[in-house]
Amino acid sequence: MLSTVYKAGRAPALLRHGRRVAVAPLTAQLRSLTSGVQSLPVRQPTESPIARLQKRFLSVSAARPGNAAQSAPNPYAYLDSGVIKPKEFVDVKKVLVIGSGGLAIGQAGEFDYSGSQALKALKEAGVSSVLMNPNIATIQTNHSLADEVYYLPITPEYVEYVIQKERPDGIFLSFGGQTALNLGVQMEKLGMFEKYGVRVLGTSVRTLELSEDRDLFAKALEEINIPIAKSIAVNTLDDALEAARNIGYPIIVRAAYALGGLGSGFANNEEELRNMAARSLTLSPQILVEKSLKGWKEVEYEVVRDANNNCITVCNMENFDPLGIHTGDSIVVAPSQTLSDEEYHMLRSAAIKIVRHLGVVGECNVQYALQPDGLDYRVIEVNARLSRSSALASKATGYPLAYTAAKIGLGHTLPELPNAVTKTTTANFEPSLDYIVTKIPRWDLSKFQHVKRDIGSAMKSVGEVMAIGRTFEESFQKAIRQVDPNFVGFQGAKFEDLDFELQNPTDRRWLAVGQAMLHENYTVDRVHELTKIDKWFLHKLQNIVDCTKELQQIGSLQGLKKENVLKAKKMGFSDKQIAHAVNSTENEVRARRLEFGIRPWVKKIDTLAAEFPADTNYLYTTYNASTHDINFEDKGTVILGSGVYRIGSSVEFDWCAVSATRALKAMGEKTVMINSNLQSGPSSLLWLSTPSLRARAWLCRTVSRTCACPISCSCLVLPDLSRQQRALEVAAARGRLRISRTAAFVNPAPEMCLEWRQDLVHIC
Repeated sequence: MLSTVYKAGRAPALLRHGRRVAVAPLTAQLRSLTSGVQSLPVRQPTESPIARLQKRFLSVSAARPGNAAQSAPNPYAYLDSGVIKPKEFVDVKKVLVIGSGGLAIGQAGEFDYSGSQALKALKEAGVSSVLMNPNIATIQTNHSLADEVYYLPITPEYVEYVIQKERPDGIFLSFGGQTALNLGVQMEKLGMFEKYGVRVLGTSVRTLELSEDRDLFAKALEEINIPIAKSIAVNTLDDALEAARNIGYPIIVRAAYALGGLGSGFANNEEELRNMAARSLTLSPQILVEKSLKGWKEVEYEVVRDANNNCITVCNMENFDPLGIHTGDSIVVAPSQTLSDEEYHMLRSAAIKIVRHLGVVGECNVQYALQPDGLDYRVIEVNARLSRSSALASKATGYPLAYTAAKIGLGHTLPELPNAVTKTTTANFEPSLDYIVTKIPRWDLSKFQHVKRDIGSAMKSVGEVMAIGRTFEESFQKAIRQVDPNFVGFQGAKFEDLDFELQNPTDRRWLAVGQAMLHENYTVDRVHELTKIDKWFLHKLQNIVDCTKELQQIGSLQGLKKENVLKAKKMGFSDKQIAHAVNSTENEVRARRLEFGIRPWVKKIDTLAAEFPADTNYLYTTYNASTHDINFEDKGTVILGSGVYRIGSSVEFDWCAVSATRALKAMGEKTVMINSNLQSGPSSLLWLSTPSLRARAWLCRTVSRTCACPISCSCLVLPDLSRQQRALEVAAARGRLRISRTAAFVNPAPEMCLEWRQDLVHIC
């Protein structure tokens, strides 16, 4: 049995055992084993397969010095060995990529990111690309990515027109969000793909229908004994009322083929259901009446599968808020923090089983409801396409989900694809993280009068930020400051009825939790009882509260010792936040911190948890470290991103920043992007950092081109020109900033970048 498997080309020991073995001998041996029968080494009849394996491993061990440093594993040796036989690629010459259209709540810059990655993969494969997207404020609609761009509505009629004109032989539906998915289902029903001989690449339309049609989805999961909440799919109001009577209240209504939970909501009685169902049926032809699991944990897995049935889970994420709040409106942590090993692997195995059964080819998102005090779980939904969570998972792990999904759509398999980011692994691996990522959404509800501020199963947020730290406390407080510069960290706000605010989630819920714990002395048990937020998260927030009170007891700048400052910084406290606690100023606390020699460390996004060398251009700063992951010899130009999406500042500034990056790169300049928006575009280095003046000043000093001034950069490109210029002008008026020339604020247009390249901005 062993010899049969061995002849078929078993995976190298490096992948089977995770051991660092010598690459060259392994490669040579594998080549001899997989290059054909004639090239197989002559076997000695007296030597068994097990003896040969023992001999090989013993010889490798003997050759390895006891404490010598080992060379990095080389994935290309594995790929070149011939163990993996490349699948015949999909024969397409021209591919139509469907974009997501205009930005909407639940469908924003993340699909510009995913579509751009798909176009990049097509260009690398030498396949001509045609893009349909009427959204002019996107990166993907630049002619530098797609060969042809059509600014036309995403409807079957217009898509048919483009197909008739361009005659593509393939189409991508997974990179345009719910808009592209719904379009594909409509066109399949109209028979357009078959009529024009257009092949749907990646996940089939049938699989998309299975995941979106609530009735078909429930039946598909029953076939493989995967539990879902008791539910009934209906098409009329009377049927909805009858279904609720059979299931029992409370229930949740979910609309099929809907974006961002549109038309969904909870109902505790018949009157509430009547109003909810009537509204939902105007938005979708089908709704699902489902038993409410409000209060359970919500967990999701990002899964990738290829046509050869290789399947991996790239990232799992956990909602800070319990089930009942849309993932887009919830604080999300990656990787999960409160799951036991048994729970994690139970849900992972279920996710792989679901994705294989549905026949997903590419990337997929599986969402669960998990019982807080048991092993019972239910599948909420499956998104058989790139989603908003995909952008978070991709940036959080460094795994290029959209790019890999596009390659899989072209016929590649996971074992044969080298990971484009790490450079030391294949795409057939599951990332391992040694840091925590926290995502916090941003709402702009205050811009509207008489609007309801409650949040639930229908998404309302307009943007989101991502912060990275080595502890939950650190990443959580960093994320809060990224959402709005008016926030200093974990803090509270006054509410008329605090208990009501805790029980009924709004866009200010975390402020209510902060008020209760920081100022009203609520215990962890009390807050948990009112909010159902897992106690693990609340105990971590209690650590921040305790540290704040310790600083308040010190009460003065002179009383601060090095261990006090270091402890606070490791928990994500800003200098301003510490200053508030000790009755001092931000500048004085900063000076005190520098006297103690306390400075942040620069770390890379490391998908291998430092087990093997990783090479990513995603960076973050932390105080929970002792060394830098990069050197600062290679200076460059800093480009400041616009931060979180909000009304009035959206993907158009991502386009500006990326355009500036490409123009500078064409001039041979190294670029450093500073942004906290996880849906933003590429750069030589992407610094996922708080977009504050202090942080930017430190980064400019650290990574930009040196000059006589101790803190300098050769060029400061401001994509969101009006907002960033105002911030720097205010700093200049306060004496914090000295500008050498009035031309220091650079417009990101390519011709302007060249003109102002030598201007200096000195931050003092």
